[in-house]
Amino acid sequence: MAKASSGTVNPHGHNGVRIVVAGDQGTGKSSLIITAAAENFPINVPHILPPTRLPEDLYPDRVPITIIDTSSRSEDSDKVAEELQRADTVVLTYACDRPETLENLSTFWLPHLRKLEVKVPVIVVGCKLDLRDENQQVSLEQVMSPIMQQFREIETCIECSASRHIQVPEVFYYAQKAVLHPTAPLFDQESQTLKPRCVRALKRIFILCDHDRDGALSDAELNDFQVKCFNAPLQPSEIVGVKKVVQEKLSEGVNDRGLTLTGFLFLHALFIEKGRLETTWTVLRKFGYNDEIKLADDLIPPLKLAPDQSVELTNEALDFLKAIFDAFDGDGDGMLRPRELEELFSTAPESPWTGTLYENAAEKNAFGGLSLDAFLSEWALMALLNPTFSVENLIYIGYTGDPSSAIRVTRRRRLDRKKQRSERNVLQCFVFGPRNAGKSALLNSFIGRPYSENSNPTTEDRYAVNVVDISMENKKYLVLREVPEDGVRTLLSNKESLASCDIAVFVHDRSDESSWRASSELLVEIAGHGEDTGFEVPCLIVATKDDLDSFSMAIQESTRVSQDMGVEAPIPISVKLGDFNSLFRRIVTAAEHPHLSIPETEAGRSRKQYHRLINRSLMVVSVGAAVAVVGLAAYRVYASRKNSSG
Repeated sequence: MAKASSGTVNPHGHNGVRIVVAGDQGTGKSSLIITAAAENFPINVPHILPPTRLPEDLYPDRVPITIIDTSSRSEDSDKVAEELQRADTVVLTYACDRPETLENLSTFWLPHLRKLEVKVPVIVVGCKLDLRDENQQVSLEQVMSPIMQQFREIETCIECSASRHIQVPEVFYYAQKAVLHPTAPLFDQESQTLKPRCVRALKRIFILCDHDRDGALSDAELNDFQVKCFNAPLQPSEIVGVKKVVQEKLSEGVNDRGLTLTGFLFLHALFIEKGRLETTWTVLRKFGYNDEIKLADDLIPPLKLAPDQSVELTNEALDFLKAIFDAFDGDGDGMLRPRELEELFSTAPESPWTGTLYENAAEKNAFGGLSLDAFLSEWALMALLNPTFSVENLIYIGYTGDPSSAIRVTRRRRLDRKKQRSERNVLQCFVFGPRNAGKSALLNSFIGRPYSENSNPTTEDRYAVNVVDISMENKKYLVLREVPEDGVRTLLSNKESLASCDIAVFVHDRSDESSWRASSELLVEIAGHGEDTGFEVPCLIVATKDDLDSFSMAIQESTRVSQDMGVEAPIPISVKLGDFNSLFRRIVTAAEHPHLSIPETEAGRSRKQYHRLINRSLMVVSVGAAVAVVGLAAYRVYASRKNSSG
């Protein structure tokens, strides 16, 4: 297994490797570079070399290498820092005959790289090996082990002699290899195990290659894998040899059907331990992974959206997700428990729903399980907020169709208002209101959480998503986005902030006059922003805490505002009593017919009257001009006839 083809040219996406060599003065930096490039040890060495290019065919990967020499003078420190920050990898040198230069690596150079935030692999090189005192012979491992423990960015340590031509080409081979085939993303040196993200990627690759889904790679499947990754088949004796190596170390690595996932992972750990990182990297890159062990950007179709367009999953993607749900619902209870969900996402770099944005957005049962509707709701939210991320995760969990067939871009909301109909399947509702108006309680009730008297003010935007059944044939995903009162100003600082909104809801506590006043002011502010930017949104007013008595002028005030702005009267609800007055259906219905509930401010009304007046004036002017033209034409005809008769 892993017999690489020599015909593969630059499969890792790097157009070149920039190696910066730094270290104390007199440690052999320039001599090392000249010897590597010219294969001759220089007698006269300049203070600093110009950028040096190594032959492209010097190493198997055939990737151009540019070596940057640096000055050791203090007055050049800014220039050196600039070069280090542009490096793909850094070679730090010390002189084997001067122990203080080795000490300076851990006391100055390595901390200096961290201070500069240089996050690239480091190769530590002991130069002038031929000058080391024979009475101070110490193994390289013994010297470097404590330094490597402290500075994990060190990829490799090597000693060399430019004058004796000892291991000079190897220095830049390892430097190039550290960029093209880095250890850090794959392997934890401390625990000597594959890193979680590497395991998850290899597991996905294993599943994709296990065509008959029997949990093992047969001889034929192993051979297909080998050809795909390395363009060369395995001989039957080689397959036997691979399985024998695994079985000798790990009995569960092979069964009667072939190489198991455990055995597959063991093989890659073995390759890495033996320094054959290029084998694992070749496999990962053949399956579309980049250096961060995530899918490469060019695998995901670029999306071009107008601000008032959104993205939804297609029926093809939804059918795939329904099948995945059934496949991982091991106990067949119609719910995905946390353990089952974790297994479902075990082939993604991480679970995409970790963190408060998604973790608390959907309805869950007492055991933290998701129903099919809740599962699809989470995906609808992810596609709405981060379409590219949702497509990536579809691919991670096994979607093999064309990525562009998994999503669709909706019609512009501005056009929806003209057509007087929204055809979206996912509708986003912004929830505004003052503190203690009941916004959070509304979102909690929407995703099946029990009512609580305790009030915890929301300081950041929060989402809740669920399915709303309008009829047997009409099912919509409704996303509620709670906007904290303190966050409104920040939201409206962006001209396009309402472009993604299908409908806005304004919540107030009907027992508190100040709550009503604050909510109605928000309604005017949001409506005015929509008029100013061209992103008007339909609006509903919600009066919460219907179990309490309303303030004295509630009916008169709400009637006045509703009539003045041309919106529906406040919808009374009580989260405490579980009386929602069909609120969520009414939100969806209003969003589906956006032209019916768009409020109009006094300023907006004045602006419309002004435009009507201007248009009417222009019409009068154009009619007058037309009459004048017709009159002039008639006069000319009359004059012409008169002259003829004369």
